[in-house]
Amino acid sequence: MKLASLRGPGRDGTLVVVRRDGLAYTPAGEAFPTLQAALDDWERAEPALRRIAADVELGEAAVTPLVAEELAAPLPRAYEWVDGSAYIHHIVLVRKARGAEPPETLTTDPLVYQGGSGVLLGPTDDIVLRDEAWGLDFEAEVCAVLGDTPQGTRREEAHRHIRLFLLANDVTLRNLVPAELAKGFGFFCSKPATAFSPFAITPDELGDALRDGRVHLRLRSTYNGALIGDPEAGPEMHFSFFDLIEHIARTRSFTAGTLLGSGTVSNRDPARGVSCLAERRMLEILSDGAARTPFMKPGDTIMIEMLNRAGESLFGRIAQRVVAR
Repeated sequence: MKLASLRGPGRDGTLVVVRRDGLAYTPAGEAFPTLQAALDDWERAEPALRRIAADVELGEAAVTPLVAEELAAPLPRAYEWVDGSAYIHHIVLVRKARGAEPPETLTTDPLVYQGGSGVLLGPTDDIVLRDEAWGLDFEAEVCAVLGDTPQGTRREEAHRHIRLFLLANDVTLRNLVPAELAKGFGFFCSKPATAFSPFAITPDELGDALRDGRVHLRLRSTYNGALIGDPEAGPEMHFSFFDLIEHIARTRSFTAGTLLGSGTVSNRDPARGVSCLAERRMLEILSDGAARTPFMKPGDTIMIEMLNRAGESLFGRIAQRVVAR
């Protein structure tokens, strides 16, 4: 089942059920006007929405052609946006890039930060850049949408609390990061609004690509019209979504509609490219002694999507342009 949110009329958008090919949709109806409303009552909402999805696939429901620009993020605002950093190769490279050592607990204790969740970008929303000196970068990630998740949830139980998956562009202002972290209090201004894929999908849409709390498919990033990376999202995800859930639930509970990110997808094989510019710049430094790739500037574009083994786009495409403001 694929779900999406049209823009308006309220801040949380209008929930629609999307045909599997991603080309048409039908409204979810008055009972579940928004995705948040559905997540709040998932036991009742899921079977109702699946019936609508079945009618759409059978041609028994009236549909409207889908226009990506009319979509907000599946959750235009969320109660929480918690982002992990589950790919060890990415952590090591970006730490080198800013002259910092990896934490001693690199392989035993997940890194997470809590980002802003009141304003989340839709899949085609512009990335506004007020100052090129801030070092704008994209970060391609896989995310889970959680249902109510109680404190103390263990990894063995974590699958019960994952409702949906989607993709994210976790935008970072790289040149603001070192000074913020030097204060000892974490990211804030260096993490502007995150963008999300057009569609959020139920775990069964992933089939056997979803194993052990990891999505075993390639995540494609196309930068200024050229493929810059298509790393495997599964094998090198050191901490699975199950591990991340156990970690964040250690001391508190999470409400339905919480977004949980994987962190930037990264592979050791250089042939798989990169999911952010910081990694490319660090690889250039290690190879040639200096970074050649600049950070993003107005006019640059980034597209992020994931295809299944049949070559079908599972989540639709994040397609953003950087604009000056």
